[in-house]
Amino acid sequence: MNLTKSFKTATAGLVGVMALMSANVQAATELKVYTALESEQLRPYAKAFNQQYPDIKIKWVRDSTGIVTAKLLAEKNNPQADVIWGLAATSLLVLKDQDMLQPYAPKGLEKLSPKFRDKAATPSWVGMDAWMASLCFNTIEAKKLGLPKPTSWEDLTKPVYRGHVVMPNPASSGTGFLDVSSWLQLFGEDKGWDYMDRLHNNIARYTHSGSKPCKLAAAGEAPIGISFAYRGASLKEKGAPLDVIYPQEGLGWDMGAASIVKGTNNLDAAQKLMDFAVSKEANKLYSKSFAVVAYPGVAQPIPHFPVDAERLMMNNDFEWSASNRKQILSTWQSRYDSKSEPK
Repeated sequence: MNLTKSFKTATAGLVGVMALMSANVQAATELKVYTALESEQLRPYAKAFNQQYPDIKIKWVRDSTGIVTAKLLAEKNNPQADVIWGLAATSLLVLKDQDMLQPYAPKGLEKLSPKFRDKAATPSWVGMDAWMASLCFNTIEAKKLGLPKPTSWEDLTKPVYRGHVVMPNPASSGTGFLDVSSWLQLFGEDKGWDYMDRLHNNIARYTHSGSKPCKLAAAGEAPIGISFAYRGASLKEKGAPLDVIYPQEGLGWDMGAASIVKGTNNLDAAQKLMDFAVSKEANKLYSKSFAVVAYPGVAQPIPHFPVDAERLMMNNDFEWSASNRKQILSTWQSRYDSKSEPK
């Protein structure tokens, strides 16, 4: 055998393989995706997407709803994100009003429930799932402190709960904002602020995360956390000494939603992600964490969720919440921010 010829052939083959690998690397597209989804949800969602689109890599940028929304607004003139996947619909309505979203009708859009989409003919955003308010009540700590089990929002204003309630700051947490905007709608604006004045007397602190009040309750660091149903149900399922309570006046709720950021340089890949986001497969993933999803007939019962979850959800005026967001947050901060955790 001619060793020189053999070496040249092997070298040429190796160069060819390396060139092919390099071409594949260069062909891969990276999508920067801003999200407020829970951290444990990100890997399964990306894995399912990559099974269909292995050449598109997702780079997650995750934080609480208010922080992600503020980041997007700050980047308005120099967008850094390609896609938003898992942010409150009320936030996306604010971004739409600022002309920051790229309208797109994903494939399969017509199969979604009509309330889970932007009303425009070509929507700027599409809904994924509904997440709703709840209370996380630590039964062990409550017994030690002699606290009765609350059944309503109004109960939380009773003097017996003074210093025992934790809730999210609405400026940084989507859960906190849905609480505040829902109380203003449920009770009326004047009575809503009066309610929050009385509730404030019993608040130990305001957190910058919607899930943290429930985590604190589960750990016994606070007997009552105002949070959202998924977090309470999942912690209870793992053995935390919690009762997950759905206040009888009605539950504030918001939609997790997805959209393309206007100005992205990866429009084709972004559209593929939106196509996946509305698919039945994606909705099956959403249904593992949410009792109500955008694709009819997909949602399955979730342990510790009420069987009539949709009935408990109040009639939420998302447009009103979005258009009044700035004023609501300004008023809230001027009244109550003194008890917020440091950022």
